[in-house]
Amino acid sequence: MKKLSSSEPLIHEGCSITDSSFGAFVEIGKNSTLNNATFGDYSYCSRLCDIANAEIGKFSNIASFVRIGATDHPLDRASLHHFMYRSGDYWEDAEHDADFFAHRKSRGAWIGHDTWLGHACQVKPDVSVGDGAVVASGAIVTQDVDPYTIVAGVPAKPIRRRLDPALADRLIALAWWDWPHDRIRGALEDFRALPVATFIEKYEG
Repeated sequence: MKKLSSSEPLIHEGCSITDSSFGAFVEIGKNSTLNNATFGDYSYCSRLCDIANAEIGKFSNIASFVRIGATDHPLDRASLHHFMYRSGDYWEDAEHDADFFAHRKSRGAWIGHDTWLGHACQVKPDVSVGDGAVVASGAIVTQDVDPYTIVAGVPAKPIRRRLDPALADRLIALAWWDWPHDRIRGALEDFRALPVATFIEKYEG
């Protein structure tokens, strides 16, 4: 059985991956599709995810069937169909619309550190999900999500803060996700056992 590695991602069978990069201890679930995606250290996605034009922070937890950066069709033209920009697939004397693809690629999504994206949720292009935030299963995120906030629904709306704002700010300042691998291992029992406030007090400054 393959194990997580600091040197190369653990990519399960059936994945389609183009123009993407990975940090240490990254795992990509079975039959996932990635295009122009960056995964930070320790982040993973479960099976059948579709992720495009996205930057994923560290320690992000992405459940199955999640879609990030879903591509849009043009709404301001005479047709919605992709014959307009995938033109070379239809006519030998036509070329793909390079400007359209460049514009689509520029509309990235950002997923912060230590986030949790629930089963079958979607994060649209040009949207940021802040550090420590949670997106509920089935939610469709069309606007930025504040750090340490839980959102749900279609479209997604804030349900509650995951942590008190003052604690959240201190945890962001602590930036434990940037600690070396060995330091995280040394603090493992405290991650497991200490209340958030006590953990922060022990490790900040």
